[in-house]
Amino acid sequence: MKYRRFGHTGWQVSEIGYGMWGLAGWTGSDDAETLASLHRAIELGCNFFDTAWAYGAGKSEQILAKVIAHYKNDSSVGGPDKHLYVATKIPPKNQKWPSRREFTLDDCYAPDYVEEFVEKSLKNLGVETIDLMQFHTWEDRWLNDERLPRSIENMKKSGKVRACGISVNRWEPCNGIRAVLERHADAMQTIYNIFDQNPEDGLFPICRMKDVAVIARVPFDEGTLTGTLTLDSKWPAGDWRNSYFVPENLKASVAHAEALRPLVPAGSTMAELALRFILTNPDVSTMIPGMRKLKNVEANCAASAAGPLSPDLHKKLRGHRWDRNPTSWSQ
Repeated sequence: MKYRRFGHTGWQVSEIGYGMWGLAGWTGSDDAETLASLHRAIELGCNFFDTAWAYGAGKSEQILAKVIAHYKNDSSVGGPDKHLYVATKIPPKNQKWPSRREFTLDDCYAPDYVEEFVEKSLKNLGVETIDLMQFHTWEDRWLNDERLPRSIENMKKSGKVRACGISVNRWEPCNGIRAVLERHADAMQTIYNIFDQNPEDGLFPICRMKDVAVIARVPFDEGTLTGTLTLDSKWPAGDWRNSYFVPENLKASVAHAEALRPLVPAGSTMAELALRFILTNPDVSTMIPGMRKLKNVEANCAASAAGPLSPDLHKKLRGHRWDRNPTSWSQ
């Protein structure tokens, strides 16, 4: 596993992190297998874990707590820093994803509500300090309300949070640039993959200028870039993917994946290609693929050893950029 500097925090984090959304809204999760997968990821050098209160109403945080406690006094894990980094998120009070322009700070992140969820996450995680606390939705204009910058400052001054981050809305990476420019964010989490290259336009250069860490989420485009999606793909009732891969999106997603297939190198997979595309960009501090199964942990972590793509292949993949706008199904 290779490690990268996490912006101005100076933390050395694994370039392949662990995304824990799979514990909520996705079927097929097994707690025992999830724990085994988390332990295997740590054995392979992963030291950055991204969860959220919304992932199972605290369940994902509680599972991570068991893992953190297990390694609390083990100096053989954690990479160069000998530390397992925990990132979680405050859910919007109105429980609406993504945010919409008309939502106010009081609708989503009133200061007393932020304080309440910092305490909830601390309890769930069983830690005294959260490495990175993130806002799970965002509107840059909320910064017009002076209570928000003060709330962010108070979180860190309290000693309960080491750094503060923002998880920007789907396909809206520019709706976070102000927070970076005004130094309210220590990290920015955004969708970035072969299809979603638009963070390179504005967000990444600003983060580079301000030395703000970048977390690339959805590296597989919710499964499209694993190469396993078909027009007949179906999921059990209640699975989040049923509401995302509506016929309109499923058809387009499969078409884009099939157009990409000829570029997958012999002996590789589309999933590995997707991860190595992200690794090729030095602006990315870490990425957080979902890894609920041991085989996925091992395959994803191996991408770090494989390293960046060749300039020629990377250039060809850049031609597969797919610019999209938020819709009713693109939560």
